[in-house]
Amino acid sequence: MRKLILFFAGIGMATTMCAQTLNVVVGNVTYQVPAAQAGEMIYTDGTTLTILNKSIAVTDITRMYVDESDVTDNKVTVTYSGTTASVAVAANVMQYVDAEVSGAHVSITQNTDLDDTTGEITYNLTGTSTDGEFYMAGSYKSTIELDGLTLTNVNPVYSGAAVHVQNGKRINIKVITGTENTLTDASTGSQKACLYVKGHAEFKQYGTLNIYGTLKHGIKTGEYMTIKNATVNVLSSVGDGVSCSQYFLMESGTLNLTGIGDDGLQCDLDGDASTGETTDHDDEDSGNMYVQGGTISVKTTVAANKSIKCDGSITIDGGDISVTNTGTGTWDDDDAEVKGAACMSSDGNITINGGTVSLSSSGNGGKGLKCDSVLTINDGSLTVVTSGKCYVQLGANGSTYDGTYSGNFDNLDGAYSTKPKGIRAGIDSDDNNGTAVGGLVINGGTIDVTCSGQQDGSEGIESKNTMTIKGGTITTYTYDDGINSASDMYISGGTITSVATNNDGIDSNGDLTIAGGRVIACGGSSPECGLDAAENYDLYITGGEVLAIAGSAFTVSTSSSVSSQPIVSTSGTATAGSTIALYNGSTELVSFTVPSSYSSSGNTGGGNMGNMGGMGNMGGSGSSSIIISCAGITSGSSYTLSNNGSNTSVTAGSSTGGSTDRPGGDGNTTGNQDGFNNNGNPNNRGGGPGM
Repeated sequence: MRKLILFFAGIGMATTMCAQTLNVVVGNVTYQVPAAQAGEMIYTDGTTLTILNKSIAVTDITRMYVDESDVTDNKVTVTYSGTTASVAVAANVMQYVDAEVSGAHVSITQNTDLDDTTGEITYNLTGTSTDGEFYMAGSYKSTIELDGLTLTNVNPVYSGAAVHVQNGKRINIKVITGTENTLTDASTGSQKACLYVKGHAEFKQYGTLNIYGTLKHGIKTGEYMTIKNATVNVLSSVGDGVSCSQYFLMESGTLNLTGIGDDGLQCDLDGDASTGETTDHDDEDSGNMYVQGGTISVKTTVAANKSIKCDGSITIDGGDISVTNTGTGTWDDDDAEVKGAACMSSDGNITINGGTVSLSSSGNGGKGLKCDSVLTINDGSLTVVTSGKCYVQLGANGSTYDGTYSGNFDNLDGAYSTKPKGIRAGIDSDDNNGTAVGGLVINGGTIDVTCSGQQDGSEGIESKNTMTIKGGTITTYTYDDGINSASDMYISGGTITSVATNNDGIDSNGDLTIAGGRVIACGGSSPECGLDAAENYDLYITGGEVLAIAGSAFTVSTSSSVSSQPIVSTSGTATAGSTIALYNGSTELVSFTVPSSYSSSGNTGGGNMGNMGGMGNMGGSGSSSIIISCAGITSGSSYTLSNNGSNTSVTAGSSTGGSTDRPGGDGNTTGNQDGFNNNGNPNNRGGGPGM
C-alpha cells in the first residue's frame, strides 16, 4: 500500500511540474486529466482513487501514465478498430460519464447531475468496426460527431442499432465536414432503426452519412428532426427510410432515400393533438414538414407506400424535391378499403412557395400529390407524372385487378378501388360525413401534370372541393379530366393548357367561372367538352382569353348580375401545333397554338344543339366544337376565325342567358352551335342527348 501511495504522489507531482496530462486507464476507457485540472487526488482505504469527483476502484485501473496529449473539455472520443473500441474521457466531464466496452460495443451513460454549469458533452465517433455499436443514455442534451466512422452491428450487446441515443433531449449529430460515415444495424435486436435518437436530432456540417437499416427503419427520432448542410443517404431499410415525430425541417444539405421497405420520409404527431406551427418551432408538435432548401430524393416501391408523408402540413419554400414511386395498390384490413401509393401525402395543408418538386408515380392506383386539406401553390415548379391505371380489389378476399379492371366504375363500391391522380386536394363530402373539406388555390408557379394511364380516373388536377386559379402556368395532359373540381371553380388569371383525350379538358361539378387569364381547354370526342360545368350549374366567361376544343360543348350563361364576355364558335378539326386565331378585319385579337399532344378527329356533331344568339353552326360528323372568347369582341359583330390557315366568318354571341343542350340527333343534322356541353339534362337544358 505504501508503494501505491508513493506512486500516486509521484504521478501527481510529475503532472503538476510538467504541465502534462495524467491518463488513468480502466480497461478500454481512459480518463484524461490535464495538470491544470487535476487538483487533489484522494486515495481512500487502499481501494479507491477519486479524481475530480470520479471514484475509481484501484483494482480496475489497468495503468496510469503521463504524456503531453491535448485534452478538449466536454469531449468523449470513441475510437473503433476491428472488433475492439477504446474510449477517452475528458477530465472535466469524467464524473458525469460511466463508460462500458465489450469488444467494439460501447455503452455510455450520462448521469443526471450533468447540467448547464458544465454544459453538453460531445461524443466523437471515429474508426471502423465490423461488429460494434454505440449506445448512449442520458437526460441532458449532447452532441454526436460522426468523424469518419464505419460501424456495423452484427451481434448486439446493448442494442441492435449501430448508433442508439436513449436521450430525450436535443441531440446534435455533426457529420464532420469532409468525412464519409457508414452505419449498418444488426438483423436482430430491439432497435427501432439503424440510427435511433429518442429525442430530437439535428444533423449538421458538410460530411456524408450512409445508412443501411436491416431490421426496421433507417433513421428514427422520437421527436423532431432537422438537416442543415449534411448529406444523409438511407441506402436501404426494411421499414421507413426516415421516421420522426413533432416536425421535420430541411434547411439545406441532401437527403437521399432508396431501397426502402415502407414509406420514405414520414413525420407523425407525437401527442394526440397538434400545436400547429409555433414561433421558431418552440415546443412544436404539429406533424408538419418544412423544406426551406437543400435536395431531397426519394425512391419507393412497395404497395400503398407514401414516399413523403406527414400527419400535419407540408410547406415548401425552396430546395429540390425529386420522388419516384412504383408502388401499386393493396387492400387495407384496418380501414377495410383499397389503399394506393402516393409520392407526397399530407393529412393537413400543402403550401408550395418556391423550389422545384418533381413527382413520378408508375404503380396502378398511384398518385403524385395527395393533400387532405388545402393545397396552395404560390410559386416554384411542380411536375407530376403518373402512368398507372386503376387498382381494384373486391374486398379482403375478393378478386384483384391490378390495372386490368374492365367493369363500370360507377357501379363499384368506392372502397374497392384506388385511381391514379396527378394532384388530388381535399376530401369530398362522401368521405367526410357529408361535408367537403380543403380544396385547391393556385396563385403562381409552374405546374406540369401528365397522367398517361388509359383508364377512367386518370385525372390531372382534382379538387374534392372548390378550386381557385389566380395565376401561374399550368399544363395538364391526361386520359380522364385534365382539371376537375367537385364544387365551384373560379379562374381569374394564369396561363392554362389542359388536354384530356377521353374526358373534359376542364370540368367543374359546380359553377365554372373564367374571369381572366389565358385558357386552352381540349377535351375528348363527343360527348366530352373542352369546358364543362355540372348539370344544373353554369359556365360563365367574364374575361380572359379562352380556347375550348372538344367533340361537344357547353352553353355559356350568366345571371343578370354578372357581366359577360362574348364568344365566337365554329366547327372543324384542330391539328396539333396549328394556329387558331381571331381577327377583326386585319387586326389580330387573339391567337392560340393547338397543344402538341392534341388532335381532334372523328368527333360526332349533333342534331339540334339549341339556340345561343348569333352562334355559328356545327353539324355533321368528323368535326369538333371550337370556341374562342377574348376582350375586344362585341356580340352581334362579325369576325374572321382562322384555323390552320383556313378562314371562316363567325358572328360573336352574347353569353347572357340561352339554353344548353347536348349534341342531339343522328349526327347528320345541322344544328346551331352552342360551344359547350352540360352533361345532358334534356329536361333542364333543351334538346335530348345524341350519343
